[in-house]
Amino acid sequence: MRFSLATLILIELLAVRGGLAQRRPEASVGQRLAADLTWTQAQRDDRFGHMDGIFPVHRVARGKVVRPLPAGKRLLPDSQVDDLMRAEHLAGVLVLQDGRVRNERYGLGLTRAGHWTSFSMTKAVTDTLVGVALRQGKLHSLDDGVTTYLPEMKGSAYDGVTVRQLMTMTSGVRWNENYTSTDADNVRLYTTDVAPGKDATVEYMRTLPRASAPGTVWHYNTGETDLLGVLLRRATGRTLAAQLSGAIWSHAGMERDATWIANDAGPTGEEFGGSGLSASLRDFGRLGLWVMDGGGSQVPDGWFAEATKSQVKAGGAAYGYGWWPQPDGSFAALGIFGQSILIDPQRKLVVVMLGDWDQATGSEHSKVRAAFWHTVQKAADAGR
Repeated sequence: MRFSLATLILIELLAVRGGLAQRRPEASVGQRLAADLTWTQAQRDDRFGHMDGIFPVHRVARGKVVRPLPAGKRLLPDSQVDDLMRAEHLAGVLVLQDGRVRNERYGLGLTRAGHWTSFSMTKAVTDTLVGVALRQGKLHSLDDGVTTYLPEMKGSAYDGVTVRQLMTMTSGVRWNENYTSTDADNVRLYTTDVAPGKDATVEYMRTLPRASAPGTVWHYNTGETDLLGVLLRRATGRTLAAQLSGAIWSHAGMERDATWIANDAGPTGEEFGGSGLSASLRDFGRLGLWVMDGGGSQVPDGWFAEATKSQVKAGGAAYGYGWWPQPDGSFAALGIFGQSILIDPQRKLVVVMLGDWDQATGSEHSKVRAAFWHTVQKAADAGR
C-alpha cells in the first residue's frame, strides 16, 4: 500500500501522540520519515530535539573518557549571538577555538544535555565511515564498483558506478532532490513500498534511469548516501551506529551517546546513511575537533585532506566526500533547516549551528550563516 502525503502526516501525528506506528506496521519508518518535511515550524521545534521518541533509533555509544572543552575568553558578545539565534530561529551555537569554548548559546528548548537532529550533516559522517572501512580493509578501494558490494545493482544504472562516484554524487543517475514536492525522489525513496525481505533503498535506487555518464555530472542525491550506508553495512557486517561508535564516538571523547534513525530499532535494522544522526551541540563540536585533528588512526593517512577538498564542482560551490569545501580553506557539513559544522584548520576554529529555519533551504539564510562564519573568523583574526 502506498500512502498519500496527507495520510502520512495524519499517521505521523497519531504516532507521536499515541504510538499508532506500532499498531499500524504497514506505515513504514521511511513513510513516516518523509512526512517530516511537512511538519509546521512549531512541530519541528518540538521534535527536532526528540527524534528518538518519534522514530526507531540505534544508539551510538560513547567511550569512557570525555574530551574536556575548557572555557575560553568570549569571542563574540552573547547579545550578538542571541540576536542571530532569534533572527535565524536557532537551537544552538557553539564556537570552539584551540579546543576551548569561545561561545555557547542555546534556544528552542535545547540544553547542553539534549540532542538535535543533523539532517544531511550525517552525510559527512557516513562518508567518513568509508575511510574507516578502508583503513580496516573492509573496503578495498574507492574505485571499486558499487556492484562489488551490492550485486543487486547489476543491470541497473549503478552498474559501472564506483564507490568514489557514489560519495561525490557523480553517478550520472537521474534524480530529483526537492524539499517541497511530494513527488521528488527524496520523498518517493521513503514512501514507495517494496516486497517483504527486500531492501527499500536498493529496490528504489535500482529502478532509476541513467541521465549522463558516470563521473561527468554532479547532482545532489540523498539516496546515494543512503545507498552508501547499505554498502557499508554489507561490507562491514555492522550497523552504521556500531561503526560510528567503534571508530569515532568512543575515540573522540564524546560526552553523550548519540542516536541514528533506523528502519527498525532491532539489530537487523538499517540506518539512513544520508540523514538521521542526532547528538548534543558539544559533541558535534567534538566531532569537528576530531576531524580537524585528522581522525587519529581510524582513517587512512591524509584522508581528510582528500575528503574535504573540492572533488567536483557543485553548481557555484564545491563538494568533497560529504563535506562542502569553502574558498578560504575551511570546510563544512551542512543539513537542511539550518544545521552546520564549519571547520577552519587555519584558525583552529569549529563553529556548530543547530536550528529550525522557516524553510528547508534558502539563499538568504545561507548568506546569513556565511556572514556569521566570517564574523567569527574576523574576531579570531583580531585576537579577541
